[in-house]
Amino acid sequence: MTWLAVAHGIPPEQVVGSFAEVKLEIGEDGKPRLQKIAKDEFVDDGPGKPVGINRFIGRRPILAFGNSDGDLQMLQWTMAGEGPRFAGLVHHTDAEREYAYDRKSHIGKLDKALDEAMARNWVVVDMKKDWKAIFPVE
Repeated sequence: MTWLAVAHGIPPEQVVGSFAEVKLEIGEDGKPRLQKIAKDEFVDDGPGKPVGINRFIGRRPILAFGNSDGDLQMLQWTMAGEGPRFAGLVHHTDAEREYAYDRKSHIGKLDKALDEAMARNWVVVDMKKDWKAIFPVE
């Protein structure tokens, strides 16, 4: 069971993420097994996001959320489809309760996607201003 299934109840067949290549090997015991090798087959970032969604889900989303420039192409691809569409960004602005990153961050950079969201009237949610809670209260 994946951590997403445990933490959020999302089954593995509804998750798209980076993964390494896998090859079939015959072990010393003569039984076949699948072995991951140190080579990325797919990277779930930037232009790889819409490619992965298409490969594993097989259709364009009607709704997509992101939180960094690595999500920009997924949002653009979602919004380029026919019919009603939704694109949203979560802007990490709350360093006290979670993380804060923005245009000049070394990780989780949100710059180009934020500009495009503003230009195209995508929904931008500001964690500090818009969320009463970041994590559930235990």
